[in-house]
Amino acid sequence: MEERTNPALAAATAMNAGGHELQRALGPVSLTMIGIGGIIGSGIFVITGHAAAEHAGPAVLLSFVLAGVACFFAGLCYAEFASMIPESGSSYTYSYATMGRFMAWFIGWNMVLEYGISASAVAAGWSGYFVSLLNDFGLTFTPALSSAPIAGDKLNELHATGAIINLPAVLLILGLSLFLYLGVKESARFNSTMVLIKTGVVLLVIVFVLPFIHRANLTPFIPPNAGAWGKFGYSGVLAASGNIFFAYLGFEAVSVAAQEARTPRRDVPLGILASLGICTGLYILMTLALIGVSDWRTLDVPNPVSFAVSKVAATKWLALPIDIGAVVGLASVVFVSLYGQSRISYAMGRDGFLPRVFAEVHSRYRTPHINTLITGAVAAAFAAIFPLDLLAEVVSVGTLLAFIAVCIGIMVLRITVPKARRPFRIRWVWFVAPAGTITCTLMMVSLFFSSPGTASRLIIWTLIGVAIYFGYGVRHAAPSKWKVSNES
Repeated sequence: MEERTNPALAAATAMNAGGHELQRALGPVSLTMIGIGGIIGSGIFVITGHAAAEHAGPAVLLSFVLAGVACFFAGLCYAEFASMIPESGSSYTYSYATMGRFMAWFIGWNMVLEYGISASAVAAGWSGYFVSLLNDFGLTFTPALSSAPIAGDKLNELHATGAIINLPAVLLILGLSLFLYLGVKESARFNSTMVLIKTGVVLLVIVFVLPFIHRANLTPFIPPNAGAWGKFGYSGVLAASGNIFFAYLGFEAVSVAAQEARTPRRDVPLGILASLGICTGLYILMTLALIGVSDWRTLDVPNPVSFAVSKVAATKWLALPIDIGAVVGLASVVFVSLYGQSRISYAMGRDGFLPRVFAEVHSRYRTPHINTLITGAVAAAFAAIFPLDLLAEVVSVGTLLAFIAVCIGIMVLRITVPKARRPFRIRWVWFVAPAGTITCTLMMVSLFFSSPGTASRLIIWTLIGVAIYFGYGVRHAAPSKWKVSNES
């Protein structure tokens, strides 16, 4: 498939404000930084403690490996797709090109969970570290203004906590949305700075904490099952992997950025695989340090990493740098999530699934400005009300659905257009794509078993999406602008 101007895309672009397109300003380093920025964050700074204490114990290490392997399979499929279709929209666009209009909407609607609600979830986790950092400097932030006013796992168990609003989370999202409004090049520089800071903190923890690991904290490595699915044992490892999968979704943001990459067919696959490989290694080493120096039963706290290192006299000094790194690191994940959601909405508005206002591009900043503001406002509203754990499970399901669609789409194209140009081509595709499909499906099912409320929330979300599709999208959506064909 040759890279060429698409008539339908040009027509849609002409409808944007001033006829402006997104700016191609990202190289391989910036794309890799976007991936790292989206990956290293809540997974290691927040969710690891909950996954260990409630599901897997020390075997949370295996959960990270399982989630990482599933992401590696899916990442290869994303890389091949991105090299064939260098367009904003990621798995939504890929589904549109391979599986038709309804599946494209279904995946795109679930990607709103993956990015928009992810921004809210991580911002809620960021708030805990931010308050902890303020405490380090002798400042206090009242819990009524820094906690979620709603809690509960199942819909019939939702209850008021007594808090008013998670104000730090709201202010973070609104501030980052304003920055995204001002331009992708400036946003990339800002993200790269945050990535360097948080990666430096992760390396500090690995280097200085690993020598103090106590083998007793890792025994028994897989705690016996407590009599329920997902409560330790092997089912706990699987359930924890479903939760932890939330931590890996950032690599997909690289493919979302394809339309703003200078050389997308080469650099997007490189950015996906490089960020995924770097982060998986750092995740496993830091998790080993975390559970090796503390009792895993005590780690279900808002700031598990700084909590763990403070238990060792020789590493107490790391608590402050960790809180700083977590505040910066989680902020960069929120940043990437907001960026990804605005570009997904841009693609869906461009294709007619959403109103055209979502595809309007600012004449000066070359960003989907109105879309960015809408995304920020909605994400801030969710972050103001709901806690991290309630949001993270729903995000993981949306992400897993998108990954499954991409793995299946790769197999569809290998059958329907086997001779199409593939600048990045998966070897052993008939092992990689089915393996990605199976592992992602297993983790999604484990989430439904360990948290039944997740399934009901997904059903409600899907029904809302179907109503929007038949009420608006089906009447306005154009045919897919990307058609993959065999080369002669």
